[in-house]
Amino acid sequence: MAQKQIKVTLVRSVIGTKSDHRATVRGLGLGKVNSSRVLLDTPEVRGMIRKVDYLVSVSEA
Repeated sequence: MAQKQIKVTLVRSVIGTKSDHRATVRGLGLGKVNSSRVLLDTPEVRGMIRKVDYLVSVSEA
């Protein structure tokens, strides 16, 4: 069975945020505002999203 996937979109700029939050956004594969990635729904990815939840939006892929 294929794993569930989620779509993560950067909705706010990382300017003025903590450096580890910027690194987390880059780790999710997001660069510019409105860039999106479809990622596997794993606990690791969910933890990264939770850390920068004020910068990203999540939907089902």
